[in-house]
Amino acid sequence: MARCKRELAELEAQSSRPDLWSDPDAAQKLLTEISRRRQQLEPWQQLLQRSQDLATLAELAEEEDDPHAVREVEREVVLVARMLEDLATASLLQGEYDAHNAIISINAGAGGTEACDWVDMLARMYARWAERHSCEWQVIDRTPGESAGSKSVTAEVIGQYAYGHLRAERGVHRLVRISPFDAQKRRHTTFASVDAIPEVEETDQVQISPEELKVETYRATGAGGQHVNKTDSAVRITHLPTGIVASCQNERSQHKNRANAMKVLTARLLELRRQEQEQKMAELRGHTSPIEWGHQIRSYVLHPYKMVKDLRTNWETGNADAVLDGDLDDFIRKYLEQEAI
Repeated sequence: MARCKRELAELEAQSSRPDLWSDPDAAQKLLTEISRRRQQLEPWQQLLQRSQDLATLAELAEEEDDPHAVREVEREVVLVARMLEDLATASLLQGEYDAHNAIISINAGAGGTEACDWVDMLARMYARWAERHSCEWQVIDRTPGESAGSKSVTAEVIGQYAYGHLRAERGVHRLVRISPFDAQKRRHTTFASVDAIPEVEETDQVQISPEELKVETYRATGAGGQHVNKTDSAVRITHLPTGIVASCQNERSQHKNRANAMKVLTARLLELRRQEQEQKMAELRGHTSPIEWGHQIRSYVLHPYKMVKDLRTNWETGNADAVLDGDLDDFIRKYLEQEAI
């Protein structure tokens, strides 16, 4: 914390230089960094103050031998420990794009209706995780299944360090349960892939020429009220050099759908750039990284017993219902800790 305070003080001193404001872009970048550092420091200051208050409360409880005060201390210890755990996880988020919003895509694997229903279950799980972390969940695009669920869901998760957390979810998720769509009540295994990429603005790293784009409009599918399904408001943008496609049909306005589709396209192009760089480095090291699609990372077993297990970290829990309700923090933290080793 002392180091963070010192670095923040240095940045604030730089912001007071008169010559800085001659370059508005540099000034804005510095102010953004100052704001980010303050947001990093504030929770640690709150934890320090709460820990000091807890120490005082514990001393009073011991002196007065008050059972009620002892129980209050025990409750506060649990809360402070949880705060420390959360801050320890946040300290692992040091990647270039970890502080950005995230764009998460969920796609059904083989399994028909069962797989489409699994996509909706995962979308709800991540929406509940976002709610728990004061993030905003906005569906950008959804392709409905033929009879139930969704073939794919793409959503934007808006919040501090959304991408840093959700990048831990990339990979194939496996579900084992008694299918509600099977009249004979047999156990089914189905898969869905999850991808998370950082939301970025078009920058020097990702420059998109209008000549490289094929823009198509069409009528939105699924429930849409009085307007959405009656006009060509949905937008599909194809980046011709790479073949990457981004679409959006969630907004009533074609203009908003196009803006959201461009946001997704830019993020996917940046992710492609990152993957290409990683592949080159892997070739130099003499091996290639595993492809995430088809590479199972987590199993959710709902029958004959309940268990969720991450196959990368071996972390598991029997409280599958809580996990499907968005309680993913332990899985994310264990992955980030392993990645940091």
